[in-house]
Amino acid sequence: MRKIIFVFAALFSMVAQAQTISLDDVMWYRYSEKGIYGMRPYSDGESFTQISNDRSKIERYSYASGQLIETIFDKNTARGERIAAFGNYIISPNGKTMLIETKRKSIYRRSYTADYYIYDIKNNLLTKLSAGGPQECPKYSPDGNVIGFVRDNNIFLVKLLFNNAESQVTKDGEYNKIINGKPDWVYEEEFEFNQAFDFSADSEMLAWIRFDESQVNTFSFPVYAGEAPRNEQYSLYPGAYTFKYPKAGELNSKVSVHTFDIKSRVERKMDLPLDSDGYVVRIQFTGDKDKLAILTQNRHQDRLDIYMANPRSTVCQLIVRDTPKYFVETKVYANLDFSRDKFVLMSERDGYNHLYLYSINGTLIRQLTHGEKVITDFYGTDESGTNFYYASTEGNSLEKYICKVDQKGKETVITRDKGTHSATFSTGCKFFVDEFSDINTPTVTAVYNSAGKRLRVLEDNKELKEALSHADWAKPEIFSFTTREGVELYGWMIKPTTFDPSKKYPVLMYQYSGPGAQEVHNSFNNGFFGNLSWEQRLAQKGYIVVCVDGRGTGGRGAEFQKCTYMTMGDKESKDQVEVALYMGQQPYVDKDRIAIWGWSFGGFNTLMSMCEGSDVFCCGIAVAPVTDWRFYDTVYTERYMRTPQENPTGYDISPLHRYQKLHGKLLLCHGMADDNVHFQNSAELIEKFVQQGTQFEMQFYTNRNHGIGGGNTRKHLFTRIEEFLDKNMLE
Repeated sequence: MRKIIFVFAALFSMVAQAQTISLDDVMWYRYSEKGIYGMRPYSDGESFTQISNDRSKIERYSYASGQLIETIFDKNTARGERIAAFGNYIISPNGKTMLIETKRKSIYRRSYTADYYIYDIKNNLLTKLSAGGPQECPKYSPDGNVIGFVRDNNIFLVKLLFNNAESQVTKDGEYNKIINGKPDWVYEEEFEFNQAFDFSADSEMLAWIRFDESQVNTFSFPVYAGEAPRNEQYSLYPGAYTFKYPKAGELNSKVSVHTFDIKSRVERKMDLPLDSDGYVVRIQFTGDKDKLAILTQNRHQDRLDIYMANPRSTVCQLIVRDTPKYFVETKVYANLDFSRDKFVLMSERDGYNHLYLYSINGTLIRQLTHGEKVITDFYGTDESGTNFYYASTEGNSLEKYICKVDQKGKETVITRDKGTHSATFSTGCKFFVDEFSDINTPTVTAVYNSAGKRLRVLEDNKELKEALSHADWAKPEIFSFTTREGVELYGWMIKPTTFDPSKKYPVLMYQYSGPGAQEVHNSFNNGFFGNLSWEQRLAQKGYIVVCVDGRGTGGRGAEFQKCTYMTMGDKESKDQVEVALYMGQQPYVDKDRIAIWGWSFGGFNTLMSMCEGSDVFCCGIAVAPVTDWRFYDTVYTERYMRTPQENPTGYDISPLHRYQKLHGKLLLCHGMADDNVHFQNSAELIEKFVQQGTQFEMQFYTNRNHGIGGGNTRKHLFTRIEEFLDKNMLE
């Protein structure tokens, strides 16, 4: 009798501990992973810095011993100016000062203004970088004695050896006309950078990209008083935000590269043989003070040119031209380092992204990596210059490993745990901090030496693992299937913990499907919120949640990824229909209750899939969708589609041209202040549906951008999504 009571009590306890995941749990990331906040490799190659757990200090730790070496900055004890909080920092190359970032205010995805303070480490003194207003994208000169920054589209210099004297380099900057030292909207968004100036190796010259966007067409959206935040000035009459946004086939900014001699104050324009509609995607001074590397692309983005410019004579010499099939990936120049006598370039010229070693003069020395695998990241070179460190799929698109290759081409996998690894290497690549997870294991952050020996664990997410053990957390499954066209696709699936194979379940399909993107990884970082928490919540409500990466996504080589070239949306939507058909054949799935949803490109492909012509979806949710690529920007769209003038039939593959075939109930959501995928996309589709007599549901958000967040907004959106799904799938 006692045994029976004990077993019953144990079962009751287990049920009681299986906690339901609430929407607040999801919104507040209560099942999120911990990492090392604000970690930076230190210049000595033996230590790293990080922000303390209470966010009040910046501390330096030894890679080898793990011991705290020193507290570099403490906001509570620093003399001089007082700050309530800080969010970022930049340590000078000479280690004498650092910049402390406060009061960040976002502009677009990567750009923001902030109030920066100079912290004198030896004297424990905090002073303002500038009294002239908030700054953007500050950068130290190599000797650590000068700081450059951008304000109001102009470049300024602060000289630390001259009592922080401030001077203005450019004076022609003007909103919606001329930008110096930082990118315009489309460069920032699609070429993925927010700083467009650099110092020479001897700290005597400054170079920058100048953007003349005066001829670029403007886009405007209304701004209302709203809430969170409240814009009281628009309480009676709405305002408007107007900015330069080049749509596919339209004019881009005219770009040029300039240099400035800091001592003589002479400005020069580089004699760059750039196409009239070409792009300057990066500039970087080399280790030679007389060589400025300038990377350009043609408008079709199927050619990458690397020039070496003399910053004083202005002469530019072409040293490398890379012309892979289809188009150049932005990742190939994201981590280029010209500080030595050799540099490593990533290229897909043989069908897979690999590493190529060049001399600083542009002579190809050798291809470093080979095989049917994708190099996803290049981390750097060791002090000897003989070992090169990178991340690779190693032939499995679902996984990522840290590897090295020497100059002779010997490749070694350093991390062997099966799953997904991401590394931050020390200066000189003697150590690295690895973040590892698999689909059922939260991230473990650990220090390794360059040979792959683990030295210590910095964070194992033990608390999260404990929380998951008490939650009703289902184990995701990775699966694959072959479409009717003979294409093998990979996905993950979450079933309710109470799954009964004899029952029929509704299925929600999540996807993004954009070029080169991946939503399916052997990693804990899956799902919309990055930890599958919302998908787990839906599983608790009785859904099976599925995500499959179709053709056009990354990790599987150029031909798989770029087979959608010029016809974006066609194969991607067919593949999601194939997923629905495959799931409908499973004995535990109700084929009449399959839904699809996605955001941005995922919203576009949701609409495309629901309008593909197959009656497989009972409903769908499209959030912030593109509905016609003619409405989207030049750089992204033309990279995959060329211009509308060159490819009109390709551009007609869109929801605005397929809306007549919509099948299933639709919820359309959009932020009315979306600077990226403009509300225009949804507005024009709405009119098509209205004039056709198609009923649908919609949810729009005042003053919200592409992320649809702020205040209670994100929770409101997902409450609306859940209510729509439950009404059409569970009731």
